[in-house]
Amino acid sequence: MPAQWYHGQPLDQRTITLDVTDPGLIFGATTFTTLRIYDRDLHGPMTQWLAHRDRLYNTRSQLGLPQPDWEQVEQGATLLAAEYPVVRVTLFSDGREWIVGRELPSNLAQKQTQGIVAWVAQAAHYRRSIAAHKTGNYLPCWLALQTAQRQFLGPEPASEAILVDEDGRWLETSTGNLWGFRDGRWWTPPLGDCLPGIARSHLIRQLQRHGQPIGVDQPWTTDWVEEFEAIAYSNSVVEVVPFHAVLDGHRVHRLAIEPVAELQALYY
Repeated sequence: MPAQWYHGQPLDQRTITLDVTDPGLIFGATTFTTLRIYDRDLHGPMTQWLAHRDRLYNTRSQLGLPQPDWEQVEQGATLLAAEYPVVRVTLFSDGREWIVGRELPSNLAQKQTQGIVAWVAQAAHYRRSIAAHKTGNYLPCWLALQTAQRQFLGPEPASEAILVDEDGRWLETSTGNLWGFRDGRWWTPPLGDCLPGIARSHLIRQLQRHGQPIGVDQPWTTDWVEEFEAIAYSNSVVEVVPFHAVLDGHRVHRLAIEPVAELQALYY
């Protein structure tokens, strides 16, 4: 079983060798996407490989980066998808592909049913650069998540961080997009300063397909989020995970998790 795929070749080891001047090493000059593999099939409908590939293609076009050898990328991703439930595709600045597989997060089913604690990351250094794209410079998100995991509600640590803009409006989480339920409908923050997630787009389509109202244009101000009955986050790996509480400074938002079950069901 290959451990990874790098630059046209499967590799058995868990390391790769990079030149010390590689921009990906020095500056985080990479683009990437992470996808969950359903039925060990890269091209299965739930895996949404084409959506991930198109987003990578558009990101590189908009950032002026060369495209990779897409046949090589797909060959490596197909190989890893047959062995791992999660595959991450990273593209270096010159187009080299690096593809690794991993397992699903631990206790994912429990988090999906019981919810988690989230922490609002207010400081400016937690704000993501080039927020509309998935680039290798993820230090702000990583810092926010590490700090969140040191915040506790009783014995339970926070498992996710909520990123905000300079006006305190909620944008996204350190690893996904936000969802909130109020006024009989689901809402997600508007795009602009947050990533257009594959899971976010999928859920919007599913809600529309089932005739459910969806709000995508309302900024998530402090007053607005106070009225949410339920809040969750989504990404292509965890699907939909509810928050049962959000730590915001000295305040604790207690939230229902029951409404999130409907959104989770619509994911499929």
